[in-house]
Amino acid sequence: MITSFVNIKLFVRLLGAAYSLLIICSCQSKISADKNVDSVLVSEQLIDSLRGHTSLPSIYFDKYSTAREEFNKSHDDADALIWYGRRTAYLGLYKEAIDVFTEGVDRFPEDARMYRHRGHRLISLRRYDEAIEDFKSAVSLIDGKDDQVEPDGLPNDKNIPLSTLHGNIWYHLGLAYYLKNDLHHALQAFSNRAVTERYDDNIVSGGHWLYMINRRLGQNEAARIILEPITNDMDIIENGSYYKMCQFYKGLIEEEALQPEGFRSSSDDVLKYGLANWNLYHLQDTAKAELILDDLLENGNKFSFAYIAAEADRKRMLQTQESN
Repeated sequence: MITSFVNIKLFVRLLGAAYSLLIICSCQSKISADKNVDSVLVSEQLIDSLRGHTSLPSIYFDKYSTAREEFNKSHDDADALIWYGRRTAYLGLYKEAIDVFTEGVDRFPEDARMYRHRGHRLISLRRYDEAIEDFKSAVSLIDGKDDQVEPDGLPNDKNIPLSTLHGNIWYHLGLAYYLKNDLHHALQAFSNRAVTERYDDNIVSGGHWLYMINRRLGQNEAARIILEPITNDMDIIENGSYYKMCQFYKGLIEEEALQPEGFRSSSDDVLKYGLANWNLYHLQDTAKAELILDDLLENGNKFSFAYIAAEADRKRMLQTQESN
């Protein structure tokens, strides 16, 4: 009887010790997690310095500050982390944004959005292989799941979000393959229905890349079919340059209509890149294509997709010329 009582007391003591150890470990884990979060917070000095040396509108910084505050309130809020990462990227701090989304991948490994947004910013830094791996991970995570509208960080004039999570994953995967000149995989990714199924804006943005890919592959009939939905009365909200290129490809407008008007923007880069490609695969005028690409690289937005594509193409051209 005494032995049983001693055993019970011993068991209670051991149970208490185990519980205390669990609490300690839990606290240490939280401290470690908080330290990780602190490491991805952009220093206020960097933000203040950037604010004084950029042409970005002040609203970008205001929205960044709000996103940072929301993230600080709850480090376990996936939405808050995503918005903090996105607002960081909108300030041009792509490496810092990647760090934020990497924290997101660690905290929410089953959330495809973390991989999708990190992959996007890996493209911005020309880290295409890593981007492809992220988008492939995202594809696996969305398999069999319903799609969802992706809120815009920079809303259009009608404040209508035009893209979805699935569409953006496949679109950016296609782009990453395209930038590596892996045209067959790029074609497969851009051909996913989620890329072009919702709005006219999606039809022209996806159609622009699909047309160029098919032409580069010598699949002219497939390229022609891509343009079948293109008309002169489409309801385009924000992808005006992609629309113009598709109209041009189909012969609905002339080259003169592709000249940029007024203030330079990333949309101008789309027109120049599309026209350079047209000179390559349609007119076989490599010299003119090179002139247009060089102009784009000298005057364009270094982080627009068209600029990045022009940069990759021009690099391959130079390598080919050197090898010959």
